[in-house]
Amino acid sequence: MTVFPALRTGAVIQYPAERSTAYSTSVSRFVDGTEQRSPDHPTAVRKWTVRLNQLDEGELAALDAFFTLVHGSADAFSFTDPWDGTVYHNCTLQQDDIQQIWNAPGDARTQLVILENRT
Repeated sequence: MTVFPALRTGAVIQYPAERSTAYSTSVSRFVDGTEQRSPDHPTAVRKWTVRLNQLDEGELAALDAFFTLVHGSADAFSFTDPWDGTVYHNCTLQQDDIQQIWNAPGDARTQLVILENRT
């Protein structure tokens, strides 16, 4: 399985970073106005917003190669949560394109959103 690439420092994200957890609930509304709620899935879905700054050409090339390998949001990959070290083996990117902003040679930035897929 493809693994999300690390930076030259060995880190996969830079701070400030964001991680969120979402739960999915179905709501059935009845004619008498009452509701019944039930979970759609037994576990939460995780999402990481990865902001990367001051990337050099090699790091950006590795991200581009990774993006091409997983076909944007099409293919799954493994991602290691930097907060607790847990490896999530079924993740995808939220976007189908990668925006790169160059400030100067050796100083680029980009942002990716990683979603954990339900199995």
